[in-house]
Amino acid sequence: MSPHTTLPRFVAFGEALTDMLQTGAHAWKSVAGGAPWNVAQFMASFGIASAFGGAISQDCFGDQLWQASFDAGLDLRFLQRNTRSPLLAIVHATQPPAYFFVGDDSADLYFNVDALPQGWEAEVRWAHFGGISLTRAPLAERLVVLAEGLRERGIKISYDPNFRNGMDSTYDPILARLVAIADLIKVSEEDVCGLFRIPDARVALLRLRAMRPAATVLYTQGSQGATLYAQGQAWHATPPSITVVDTVGAGDCSLAGFLSSTLHQPDAGWDVHLRAAVAAGAGACLAAGATPPSRRIYACLMEQVHIQSTTSTTSTKPAVP
Repeated sequence: MSPHTTLPRFVAFGEALTDMLQTGAHAWKSVAGGAPWNVAQFMASFGIASAFGGAISQDCFGDQLWQASFDAGLDLRFLQRNTRSPLLAIVHATQPPAYFFVGDDSADLYFNVDALPQGWEAEVRWAHFGGISLTRAPLAERLVVLAEGLRERGIKISYDPNFRNGMDSTYDPILARLVAIADLIKVSEEDVCGLFRIPDARVALLRLRAMRPAATVLYTQGSQGATLYAQGQAWHATPPSITVVDTVGAGDCSLAGFLSSTLHQPDAGWDVHLRAAVAAGAGACLAAGATPPSRRIYACLMEQVHIQSTTSTTSTKPAVP
């Protein structure tokens, strides 16, 4: 039973899965994960009443995800459980990353939108979509229809495709539908190159922005920081100098930093929200796994982010390579 008595202001929809990380020749470690689930738990850590909307199994892997969701302070009324098998990401190498997913007819595919708490749409301010859930039929269509319906109700939509193996040309219609309704699109260099299947990130980003010029785009560039495009303007943020432990969850944390800033400070400028995003992403790199920074460290990192206004191209027509 969820301890929450009020409904959340933020809900992330998609997959919660178990990362199976190879730690030795015959040793593996299971870790709760999934990009949308990560975003939800990061949002909760930044003081936003949050939930993850998805389905998990009823076995030991599902138990781990349920406990991690409880520990993160997520509203468990949005987390469904069924008797199907778990969704697993088998990560058999990390340098470079090598992985595959195991989840034929697994629990996540049976997420039931109609079983969500009554009246939740009246309270939520942002709904987030992304990850491999949008490649998995029949779940993908169910989630896109949900996103489109929420957008019609005036709820803001954030979208992070989080490019992974399997997002080939068959993913293009999903990409087009989510971009068409997204208020915020978060992408990395790897994302745009993978999604548009071209090596030039600059051209790929222009193509994405041309699909929905009105959308705010948060473009993360790893150690180079991030650029925000909004309302015909652009800002670039240089990140603080840190010692990186790992980058797991950094993109998810940067997105949560941005969204939580818009909810905590709705009247602040875009540069303020970008600063929060870059500080959050840097903070996630200071510890192993998808771990949010403490409030003290987060505040300290924000003071070290340098923001510069840049010239945003007025034309969103992609350049021809």
